[in-house]
Amino acid sequence: MHDTLIFHMCRRDEWAAAQASGSYAGSSQDLADGFIHFSTALQVEISAAKHRRGQDGLVLLTVDGAKLGAALKWEASRGGALFPHLYGELPVDAVVRVDDLPLGPDGRHIFPQSLTIGGGDDDPLPEQSADRNPLSE
Repeated sequence: MHDTLIFHMCRRDEWAAAQASGSYAGSSQDLADGFIHFSTALQVEISAAKHRRGQDGLVLLTVDGAKLGAALKWEASRGGALFPHLYGELPVDAVVRVDDLPLGPDGRHIFPQSLTIGGGDDDPLPEQSADRNPLSE
């Protein structure tokens, strides 16, 4: 069985608003794309470096993907790797952990040591088939 934890980065104020309303609709980029972008543990550091480098005031949401049902789709993206995309709002009760993502001196985010997260610019993404849904295995 595969781990169902997926990760999303957002601004701290966006998360505070979500907690007050009970759900998170996504960032302005998510809204423009029509889905909320998530990453796996192996993808999240690379995604942060590529899309959020130098952005302060972010939090890392750890989400139980199994609680998202059919609205969560695994779709090919960067390099053909499968990324989790949520077509709908994220219920706050699906979030199992929230961590601050402070910036290091190089502008990269410092991820919590308690999380097992792989990746980095020098590490290749794992090869995955576009037909594979990790939540169904």
